[in-house]
Amino acid sequence: MTALPEDKRFTRDHVWIEMDDGFVGRCGLTECILEKINDVVYVDLPEINMKVKIDERVCFIESDVDIFDLKSPVSGRITEINRALEFDPELINREPYDNGWIFKIEVKEPNEFKDLLDFDSYRDFIESRGF
Repeated sequence: MTALPEDKRFTRDHVWIEMDDGFVGRCGLTECILEKINDVVYVDLPEINMKVKIDERVCFIESDVDIFDLKSPVSGRITEINRALEFDPELINREPYDNGWIFKIEVKEPNEFKDLLDFDSYRDFIESRGF
């Protein structure tokens, strides 16, 4: 596993968010969970302008061994999706923290960030779970 990125926030469901511009965050899956679900073969991308609440299912990721429901790390509106994943879903496995991002979300409730894990807390969380 490569080093965890220190500039992102994390959920206990292994979703990361990185604020790009003002109140818009870029989201994806951590390498930690990708190692468990194996090679991604399909991504059911969310709809642009879809409104979601924190912990609500946004889309699903299908791998060669499992299906993973991706839940939103925060409440907001989907503003962009990574269309490259339609043609190359394995991009998530190869570059989970860069070009393998899944969607961007306009954050509705910035106070929800207090419940997300910072780098050190997420590292401690995954180590305590045996990842």
